[in-house]
Amino acid sequence: MELVTFLVDFILHVDVHLHTFVTHYGNWVYALLFLIIFVETGVVVMPFLPGDSLLFVVGALCGVGLMNYPLAIGLLWLAAVLGDQCNFTIGRWLGPRVFQWEQSRFFNRKAFDQAHSFYERYGGITIILARFFPFMRTFVPFVGGVADMNRTRFTLYNVVGGAIWVVGIVTAGYLLGNIPWVKTNLDKIIWGAILVPGIVVLVGAWRQSRRKPAASDTSLHEHA
Repeated sequence: MELVTFLVDFILHVDVHLHTFVTHYGNWVYALLFLIIFVETGVVVMPFLPGDSLLFVVGALCGVGLMNYPLAIGLLWLAAVLGDQCNFTIGRWLGPRVFQWEQSRFFNRKAFDQAHSFYERYGGITIILARFFPFMRTFVPFVGGVADMNRTRFTLYNVVGGAIWVVGIVTAGYLLGNIPWVKTNLDKIIWGAILVPGIVVLVGAWRQSRRKPAASDTSLHEHA
């Protein structure tokens, strides 16, 4: 329970905790940040660790000279790329072992073929966009591995998506993070970064689920 409380407090007050860590431990902060981003993107069961808010605060700390901007971007980009690559590899390893018996209750050939087809067609843009959605950026590379997406193609979009995500958000923090209004309302901004993407995903899933019955009804009327 104490660990959960600490994690929630760390996520909501990541600026305070990182500032304290930098003050006490100096350059060790880069190792801590690398570990957090790698685990958040690379271990499918750890999607709750801070991502967007962490990058933004890192940018703000770079803006006041407490951290090195190019070094932070380089290390965090590497952590993000290696994390997704690890998650993808876990999915590639785990998928065949779960689905090795086609008649087992875990295997659905139609669902697997659909997932594979989707990732071959839309996997690139999905991997890039998922970077900006909490939880999705943890699960998308894993599912891509399970769906047997082409590794070379995955790696290309992983590298590009990681660069856009890290450079974009760290730079935003660098430019905006020390504006008084932003500093005062950072907790609300963090909540927004967590909740808004989640709401967008849920609404999208709900609309998609509404389309499927409608499409089925149309098909039935046509056959009739």
